[in-house]
Amino acid sequence: MNNTGKSRTWIWVLLGAGILFVFLFAIAAVMIVAVSGSHGGEFGGFGDKIAVVDLEGVIIEPQTVVKQLKEFADDDSVKAIIIHINTPGGGAAASQEIYNEVRRIRDQKKKMIVSSVETLGASGGYYVAAGTDKIYADRASIVGSIGVIAEWINYGDLLKWAKLKDETMKAGALKDAGNPARDMTPAERAYFQGQLDDMHGQFIAAVAEGRKMKVEEVKALADGRVWTGQQALPLKLIDKLGDFEMAVDETAKAVGIKGEPVLVHPEKQRRTLLDVIFGDVSHFVPDKTKLLDTHIAFYYLWK
Repeated sequence: MNNTGKSRTWIWVLLGAGILFVFLFAIAAVMIVAVSGSHGGEFGGFGDKIAVVDLEGVIIEPQTVVKQLKEFADDDSVKAIIIHINTPGGGAAASQEIYNEVRRIRDQKKKMIVSSVETLGASGGYYVAAGTDKIYADRASIVGSIGVIAEWINYGDLLKWAKLKDETMKAGALKDAGNPARDMTPAERAYFQGQLDDMHGQFIAAVAEGRKMKVEEVKALADGRVWTGQQALPLKLIDKLGDFEMAVDETAKAVGIKGEPVLVHPEKQRRTLLDVIFGDVSHFVPDKTKLLDTHIAFYYLWK
């Protein structure tokens, strides 16, 4: 065999070895993820555990957080759950679904569940926190914003400028209420305001129930404003000024864990094989919060 043939053979050998290495590495990574289970790659650990569920960014869908809460609620080795909150809120119904699961854990499962507000726990984020057994916040944390918002852009004048005309056919007087190509009628404005007021009442009732306050007390605070943690404490909107570490330490003592507790986190979602091989590539995935730019809906959201 001449030198050229030998060189080609070595190239194929090296290429095959490289492919085999990547294949074996991917299998090993998948096995590690599988063995680590749903609790953050900590291989279960020993002793009693406290689960930590992060509620971050704009709340668009509830399924991910609700699933995490359910799994930890059903795990007997998890003695308490801490929701680490840093969110301005989000979808009204999505926030309610997470709140409902929190209350199920608190009232039916009888498992301690507390919230620790980092920078921001407003509107839908506060809605969720209100359902927990105890709310911790830093002095400069932002909490509150008990209100509802719906907004969109009216581009009717832009259409006129561009000499374009919106054509809408409908059956039902309010079927196209909120059409951004024209101004709202008084009947449509009253229609939307009625929905906002109803959702606002639901928010107030949930806070009153979760915080063990009178509805009238909450109504007096439910004008959409936010407070710092220091301001919120005497208003009974939070229970204690303290950071995440304080929330962990006091929760551990409350459920009888001696010494430093084992903290477990939900397994990070793996979207593609590239995630397994090269790590997190979530920053390449389109941001779901962009839905807020185009989708007309009602939000428990502080803006």
